[in-house]
Amino acid sequence: MNKKDILNKIKSLEGLDNNEKAYLVNLVNTTKKYGLVWEDKPEDVEEELRTKLPILKEVKERAIINDTETEKHPNHILIEGDNLHALTSLTFTHEGLIDLIYIDPPYNTGNKSEDGTTDFKYNDDYVDKEDSYRHSKWLSFIYKRLIIARSLLAEDGFICVSIDDNEIAQLKIILDDLFNQNTKIVAVKMSEASGLKMGATNRIKNIPKYKEYIVFAKREGIRNLDIDNVKKEEWDNEYNIFIEGFTKKQRDFIDDNLIDPSEDVLNEIDNILSKISLVSLTQKLKDLGVAKKDELDWKFENAWRIVRTAASSSVKRLADDKRKISKQNYFSVISKRDKLLYLVKGDYSEVSKSPRVQFLFADTNLMVHPGDFWQDIKTTGLEAEGGVEFKNGKKPLKLMNRILNSHLNKNTKILDFFAGSGSTFHSALELNNKDAFSREVILVTNNENNICENTTYTRCKNIIEGFNSFEGYKNNNLRYYQCNFVERAPSLNNKKKLTLLATELLCIKENCYNEITSSLLKANWHKLFANGNNNFVYVIYDDFYIEDAIETLTAFINNQPDEITIKVYVFSNGQYAYAEEFESIAANITLAALPDAIYKAYQNVLPKEEKEFIPTLEDDVNPETAN
Repeated sequence: MNKKDILNKIKSLEGLDNNEKAYLVNLVNTTKKYGLVWEDKPEDVEEELRTKLPILKEVKERAIINDTETEKHPNHILIEGDNLHALTSLTFTHEGLIDLIYIDPPYNTGNKSEDGTTDFKYNDDYVDKEDSYRHSKWLSFIYKRLIIARSLLAEDGFICVSIDDNEIAQLKIILDDLFNQNTKIVAVKMSEASGLKMGATNRIKNIPKYKEYIVFAKREGIRNLDIDNVKKEEWDNEYNIFIEGFTKKQRDFIDDNLIDPSEDVLNEIDNILSKISLVSLTQKLKDLGVAKKDELDWKFENAWRIVRTAASSSVKRLADDKRKISKQNYFSVISKRDKLLYLVKGDYSEVSKSPRVQFLFADTNLMVHPGDFWQDIKTTGLEAEGGVEFKNGKKPLKLMNRILNSHLNKNTKILDFFAGSGSTFHSALELNNKDAFSREVILVTNNENNICENTTYTRCKNIIEGFNSFEGYKNNNLRYYQCNFVERAPSLNNKKKLTLLATELLCIKENCYNEITSSLLKANWHKLFANGNNNFVYVIYDDFYIEDAIETLTAFINNQPDEITIKVYVFSNGQYAYAEEFESIAANITLAALPDAIYKAYQNVLPKEEKEFIPTLEDDVNPETAN
C-alpha cells in the first residue's frame, strides 16, 4: 500500500472525527526534522473565517480626535475583537509596514484563580494543568497568529514576545522556524524576593521565580538594534567635572562626528568648546541645592555633560601641535592613523610628563549595555500606571520604553495584538513626548470581561486626555474599531456588500480619515477622504457610475490650488479597475479594484473554505510545511 492509499484509507475510517483523521494524516506526512509536532485543532474563530471575511467598523463615538490633519498628529488605532480576525484585516491595511511588534500572550501557566479561571482560554474553555492537550492548544493558538504577524513586518522589522518558563521552549522553536533561527532570548527580572514568596520557598523547598523572558525575532539576524544603555549601580567619583554652557544637542553633534570629521565639522566643534567652562561637580550640586538623597539620580541624568580628565601620551602629542596655533583652553584633535576625534583640555602644564589632557564623558563609561539579562527593571508600584487596574499584571513602562525604543528608526509603526492594559500605547506616547518622534500604535484585544472598553480604551483615553495630576499627551488621535464580517462566498451581492463595508479599511490603509463634504459628493455611490496633506482616497461603490465618477473627480481636481495625490478604489466584479476610462484625468492617480484588492490580501492567510477539516494530499499535509 502506497502513501496515497494510506491517506485515502484514513479518510474513509469510521468512528473517528475529522480532527482525529487530520492528526493521523499529519503523522503519515511527518518526516524527520527538528521541530514540534502537535495536534493542530482548529479554533472556533478560525472556523468562522471559512465562511466569513473580516472587516473593521469604526465606533465613532469613542474616537479621540485632537487634530484632523493626520500628518500633524499620529493616528493610533484600537481594535476590539479576536486578534486572529484583526490580524487578517491588517494584512490588507499593513502588510509589510509594521516596524515593531510587541506581544504579551497568555503564558499558559494552567494555574487557577479564585474564580476558577486560568490565563489561557481556548474555544471558550479555560485551559488548566490537567488538560493533556494544554501545550498543543497553545501552540495552535499562537502559531497561526505569529505566521500572520510575520507577514505584517517591514523588511527591517522585528517582533518581541514576552513569555515565561511554561512555553519558552516551544515559543523559541516556533520563532526559530519562522525567522530562520534569527532569535535571541533576553531574561528580565520581573519579581522580587518578597516575604510571601520566600515563605512558600522555605516551606516546600522550591526554586522561586524572579524572571521572565523576551524573545526577539528578526529576519536578518539580531543586529541593528538601539538598546538603551543602563547605569552602573555606583557612580565613579573620578567623573567630577561639570561642563557649563554645553547643550545635549551640541553633545549629540559631537557624538555623530567622532570618526573622520570634516574640516568644517572640526571648526564647529571647536566653536562649541570655545564657549564652555568647567566647574567641579561638588560645587555644581551645591549651587543647585540638590538634596543628598537625589544626588545619584541627578548625576546619572546629567552624565552626558560630566567628565573626567585622563592622561594619554598620544593625545598629548596631538594637543601639543594644535596648542601652538589655538587660542582656546579646550579644543578638538584627530588621530592621524584612525581619524578618531578627541576633546582635550589644552591648559595643561608644559613641565608635566603625563598631564591629564583628554576628556572622557561619564555616560560613555558609566552606562553599559544591559545584554541578555535585564535586571534593572522595577516591578513594584505599577498599580497606578495609566489610571487602570489589571489583575494579570502590567508590564512596567521602563521595560516597554526599552523595547519600543530599540528600533533604529524612531518614527515607527508598532503593533500589539495582546493589548491588555495598554502599556504599549502608554510607552509609545511617553517616548514621543520625550524625543518628539512619531510612533504610531495599533492595539488589538478582545472584550472579554469588558477589558477593551474598561481597561485598554480607558487607559488610552487617560494617557491622551490626562487623569488625576497627569496632564496627558494631547497631540495624538485615537480611533476605535470593532471586528465585523461579510459572507465569504464571492457572489455579486457579497462583493458589493464587502465593497460598501470596506470603507474603514481603505481609510486606515491610506491614512485618510476625513470625509470631504461637497455638492459634488451628495450621492451615496461615492465618497472622498483626505488626510490634510493633499492626499485623497476616492471610493466608487458602484461601477454603473464610472462616467459620473470621472466627471466628479475632474471637477474636484480643477478646484484644488495645489497638486494632489489620489488613490481611487472602484467596485468591479473582477480585477479590472477601469484604468483606460480614467486615463483622461491629469493628476497623480492610482487605481485599485474592489473587492479584488481585499481578496488578494486575504488569500494567503484565510483557512480553506471547505467545512471539513481533513487535509488534502496536495495542500495541508505538505511534508515541507507540516508541524
